[in-house]
Amino acid sequence: MSVKRPQLGLLDLTMIVISFVIGMGIFRAPVNVAAAAPTPFIFYLCWIGGGLVAMCGALTYAEIGSRMPVTGGYYKVFAYAYHPSIAFAINCIILVSNSASMAAVALVGSEYIASVLLPASKDAAYMQVAANADFVRTVHISIALVAIAIFYGVNMLGLKMSAKTQTILMVIKIAMVLLLITPLFFATNETAAATPQILSGASTAMTEYIKAFGIGLVAVSFTYGGYQQTINFGEEIKNPGRNIPRGIILGLLVIISLYLLINYAYVNVIGFEELKTSKNIAAIMASKIFGVHAERILSVLLFLSVLAYINAVLMSNPRVMYAMSDDKILPAAFKKTNNQGALTIGLTTFSVMAALIVFWAQEFDRILSFTIFLDSFGMALSAGSIFVIRKRTKHLDGTGIYKMNLYPLLPLIFIAAYMFVALSIAFDYENNDYAALVGLAVLAVFLLLYFLLRQFNTRPKDNN
Repeated sequence: MSVKRPQLGLLDLTMIVISFVIGMGIFRAPVNVAAAAPTPFIFYLCWIGGGLVAMCGALTYAEIGSRMPVTGGYYKVFAYAYHPSIAFAINCIILVSNSASMAAVALVGSEYIASVLLPASKDAAYMQVAANADFVRTVHISIALVAIAIFYGVNMLGLKMSAKTQTILMVIKIAMVLLLITPLFFATNETAAATPQILSGASTAMTEYIKAFGIGLVAVSFTYGGYQQTINFGEEIKNPGRNIPRGIILGLLVIISLYLLINYAYVNVIGFEELKTSKNIAAIMASKIFGVHAERILSVLLFLSVLAYINAVLMSNPRVMYAMSDDKILPAAFKKTNNQGALTIGLTTFSVMAALIVFWAQEFDRILSFTIFLDSFGMALSAGSIFVIRKRTKHLDGTGIYKMNLYPLLPLIFIAAYMFVALSIAFDYENNDYAALVGLAVLAVFLLLYFLLRQFNTRPKDNN
């Protein structure tokens, strides 16, 4: 007797999309978008454009997942559509990108909690002294590393222990979003008046607008990430032809609306020019409206939310390594567990990667370009697999699977957008420490590693 698989309805999928996307980026990335945007119009356009690109991507991934419902991460999709070497390299850079995202979020959390522990770090005059800036940076790095180390230990105690900490994740995230919107109802006319006109700076050259939009889209992409995980639910959606597009569109419309509301609150309460140079923006908003005590409370809550995100990433990514090991792509050691069932090698490897990235980058801004550049390859290639998979699974048409409308326009828009993001990072090399070159080097290393591992695994064994 077969076991009936869980069936996800429209509301279930909508909430899954929202929970995947809304993370910690919205509490820091708007600073980078504002810094790149010459006017508030370009600032808001980046958020709308990023949401529409995310919608194209989510619908593309939904069809891939519906046509090819597989386990083991993206590896099998890549291997089926391209070549195992591409699959290995891209799956590995996705792992590196995820560890970089964890490092970036840990540094965001350290900025918030450091503002409570070291109030002087919020003083611009104090930070202009090189020795003080170096000290604060060291504190940020130390806090980020301690956070990673703590949840490395928690996950070493087993899935049950780490899972308990995740129950607060969505509660904290939703509370943060609501707290960010509430200042709109308390902002004074004086604060709002500080916001420049939407169409100011009209004399700026069109090429500068395009460049600003591209750089802004880098940070926006960081906040909209996560929807690609809909690839894992293709065969578990009830009435997929109807519910997949509706759930994804509804979920992303909610997210776009929330992000626009939150960013309007940032601009309206903090001021567009001040937003360009601020960091712990959520706490600044709370302070402007409710006072310094609210700022401290919000900073602590944001740090707790960061810890929950770190824990979630440490829970999931070693299991991707396990799947790759189970497919004999990575060594068998990545399947080893301790007495509590923790994947020790995978967990240690992933944590060490994140710690090294913290040491290398030291600041959120430097990690952002690196991780989004890596993501651009993974996103573009994974979305591009739909062209191959559609041809090879044509026999599934009309069997109830999800088949997107406006094909091939949607995946082409998505791929073009991420190529635009990658080129924006590459051409902005002076401001991101050659993040694109580092990303390409990482990709080349993993391609080489695949062929070395393959040669090692196929070498005849010496029985003597």
